Amino acid sequence: MSDYTHILVAIDFSPSSEQVLNTAREITARNNAHLSLLHVVEYLPPIDTAYEPIMVNNWVIDESEMIRQAKKSLQQFSDKQQLENAVLHTLSGTPKYEITQFVKAHQCDLVVLGSHGRHGIRLLLGSTANAVLHDMPCDVLAVKITE
Repeated sequence: MSDYTHILVAIDFSPSSEQVLNTAREITARNNAHLSLLHVVEYLPPIDTAYEPIMVNNWVIDESEMIRQAKKSLQQFSDKQQLENAVLHTLSGTPKYEITQFVKAHQCDLVVLGSHGRHGIRLLLGSTANAVLHDMPCDVLAVKITE
C-alpha cells in the first residue's frame, strides 16, 4: 500500500457512511495522513414546464438552504464520530465532477467511498462511484458495505 498524505472520504449520510469513515480512519492513522470529509449536495432546481414548475411534495427548497442543512449534518456527523482533525467540506453540483475537482484542487491521494449510497432517494454504487473510479487522478477505495 502506498503512503497516503491526504485522504478524502465522500460522505452521503447513508447508514453506511460510518462504515466508510471507519475504514478511512484506519488508513489515516496508519499513514499519519490528513483527513477530509466531503458531502456534495446535488441540487435539482424545479423544472419549468409549460404549465407550472414541478415541485416535490409541493415544496421547493433553494440551493443555499440545502447547503446550509448539509453543512450542519456534516458537522453533526463529525461530532458524533469524534473527528477532531478532519476538515469538513460541502459543495453543490454533480458528485462525480465535484469529487474529482476537489481531489485535484486539494491534492488528495486516496478517495474512500461506499459501494452504495444515497443519490436523491435511490441507492447506488452505480453512477457516482463508478464515475469516480474511472475519472479519479488518485487511488480510490470502494468499501463494500455490509448490511
